[in-house]
Amino acid sequence: MNIHESAEDYLEAIYMQTLEKGYVRSIDIANALGYSKPSVSVAMKQLEENGYIRRDEDRLLYLQDKGLAIAKRIYERHETLAAVLMSLGVERDTAYRDACKIEHDISDETFDAIRAHMTAHGQAIPDVTAKK
Repeated sequence: MNIHESAEDYLEAIYMQTLEKGYVRSIDIANALGYSKPSVSVAMKQLEENGYIRRDEDRLLYLQDKGLAIAKRIYERHETLAAVLMSLGVERDTAYRDACKIEHDISDETFDAIRAHMTAHGQAIPDVTAKK
């Protein structure tokens, strides 16, 4: 699954909004990410054409299987990395901002090692399926 960082951000935002509100519209994504509605509309069209999302007759957004897999992976990385940074004493807002930058570039090997380290040292792994 090789997609661009911006597409990962969109998919993660759709996932997070779904967890939070139960439904997602393009305007919700624009507001969450601070992007213009036209930019989000273009991105949603591309994600839909590539089978990552679908839209229903009410224009609500839904993650397709391959979009959901990517969204969950990125969200898990985001939450886990933020937790690690906060456990090191990094302030919450900074930890989440930095985690957002790291989540796209970190290798699976390194991320798996971080998770294993957290587990071995009794640190909780964030539950990425729980509502916020």
